[in-house]
Amino acid sequence: MHFEDDGAARLLLRDADAGTVLAEYVYAPAEPPLESPRPYALLRSTAGAEATAYRPDDHVWHKGLSVALPVVGSENFWGGPTYVHGEGYVQLANNGSQVHRAFLSPQRGPESRGEDGRDAHVTEVLDWIAEDGRRVLSEERRLRARRLDAATWALSWHSALRNETDGPLGFGSPTSKGRENAGYAGIFWRGPSPWTGGEIVGPGGVVGDAARGAAGPWLAFVDPSRTTGVLVVDTGLTVTAHGNPWFARSEEYAGLNPAPFFYEETTLAPGETLVLAAVIVVGEHEGLPRRERRLLVEEGRRIEPGVFLAAREPR
Repeated sequence: MHFEDDGAARLLLRDADAGTVLAEYVYAPAEPPLESPRPYALLRSTAGAEATAYRPDDHVWHKGLSVALPVVGSENFWGGPTYVHGEGYVQLANNGSQVHRAFLSPQRGPESRGEDGRDAHVTEVLDWIAEDGRRVLSEERRLRARRLDAATWALSWHSALRNETDGPLGFGSPTSKGRENAGYAGIFWRGPSPWTGGEIVGPGGVVGDAARGAAGPWLAFVDPSRTTGVLVVDTGLTVTAHGNPWFARSEEYAGLNPAPFFYEETTLAPGETLVLAAVIVVGEHEGLPRRERRLLVEEGRRIEPGVFLAAREPR
């Protein structure tokens, strides 16, 4: 397994065992400023099934798997209009962008492989630039992919964000600004359109859209055909003893997002850093064991996909 630059501002995650590209990481997208351009990853299962959506018609600023923040001070790094309490969503001149600066060694190709060949890693530095050109945040981003078994692989995403302004920055969401039950902000996974209406599964079983706003360590999403699933484990900044709240959707579209700023803003002083991190596990139904088991993810968090797998058994 290794990352390979294809010469078109993309890193391809190639896995020799699967004989496929498991992910495309687009690090310098050419997209309209209104969409808050940012690097993103498009994911696939080991069998080649798509596990993310890109620019869906309902929200063209949704880009596979990415870090997207609708409220960073007065700036919008999510894309599209900004929620203004009492006015609704308003298109403002505040759509910022995340700009790739460099990869740090080891970056791509054979050097990105782990010692056993089952994992690959890359470190990137970025700047978050406001629409008016100001540098708001700097970021060091670490991506690490690992093959877990014949039908399952995981991507660890770690973003360390540093306040580069001369004043405090509030990190929030539409809910922290007054809109009910719309606390999206952070590492956001948007599933393919055919996954709409699939099952959202948590540590206690199938939870559906009721997971939105509730705290917990992980959530999974199983597609309606019950063949493929994505499990997201929150490993970053935690704001409650029970884990972060989640923004989760199934009926309107497939989406999962550990959302530490769901209800309240977090303030970052000049020069301070906060960390957003998650492990995303992509599983293919065929070949997965039926017994309950634990997968040890790269950060050392343990998850129990037994419930996740059981939910995918044909009824």
